[in-house]
Amino acid sequence: MDTLEQVKELQDRINQSILGQEKVVEKILIVFLANGNLLLEGLPGLAKTRAVKSLAKEMQAELSRIQFTPDLLPSDITGTEIYQPELENPFVFQQGPIFANLVLADEINRSPAKVQAALLEAMEERQVTVAGKSYKMKDLFMVMATQNPVEQEGTYPLPEAQMDRFLMKIMIDYPDSEAETKILRLVRNESKGHSANNDPLSQDIIFNARKEINEVEVSEAAEKYIVDLIAATRYPDKYGEDLARWIDFGASPRGTIALEKCARVMAWLNNRDYVEPDDIRSVVHDVLRHRLILSYEANAERISPEKVIDEIVAKVAVI
Repeated sequence: MDTLEQVKELQDRINQSILGQEKVVEKILIVFLANGNLLLEGLPGLAKTRAVKSLAKEMQAELSRIQFTPDLLPSDITGTEIYQPELENPFVFQQGPIFANLVLADEINRSPAKVQAALLEAMEERQVTVAGKSYKMKDLFMVMATQNPVEQEGTYPLPEAQMDRFLMKIMIDYPDSEAETKILRLVRNESKGHSANNDPLSQDIIFNARKEINEVEVSEAAEKYIVDLIAATRYPDKYGEDLARWIDFGASPRGTIALEKCARVMAWLNNRDYVEPDDIRSVVHDVLRHRLILSYEANAERISPEKVIDEIVAKVAVI
């Protein structure tokens, strides 16, 4: 079984646990394979937590869950130095829950900015610094943060710098009636102890996949299409009056890099060694929706980031 088949097996296993959310599972895998971080937004009870738990269960991966609350401290995430006077070097660093393969930051917007900022260094540089000393994260590492789009009382909006560090923002919606019926049966069977007990897959599958993804070719035409899409978010007046009214600030170069990375993963998942425009278009909404800062006028007209990105995709030509 080659690497792609093993990754597809992993995807199938997760889909058996997260019913009716095949697209969400695919996007989670894209972020995982691209060595990025994920922001998952959806109402309570839509299997956000179950998704990352299923990924950890099917991999030989350590899962850590951090429940974000207003009284959480940065040291509760990164860890802190403990004083032990009986030792020659009395200050010993005790690792926090950030030191795991998969870190579930549950309801991340329920903690203030200084706590959210504790994740910044780990998400971008794969390390944390405590008392002037840096500690490396594990080789396999992903932060998956969740937030509720409806209940905003007692929440702290994520700053733009942190939003930009998420490779994708995925929206999760209700399953259809057929999938919900299957969910009922799945939960009923699990309560009877009938859940599948598959042997976990090796982490080497992900590392091997990343090596193959790095070899996926991005042509000059594909590069230009990616750069043009990002440019349309920064200079919207060149692409129409509506876009100029809707967008205040566009995506950063980190957004360009993220779009190219995700497009390469999508091409690889489709068993190709080159990127097509459809690969770019299939991930552009998830990569850009949290990187656009819309104008007051757009918000007043209830223009969604999805509508803005749809307009950008329609206006930017494919060479």
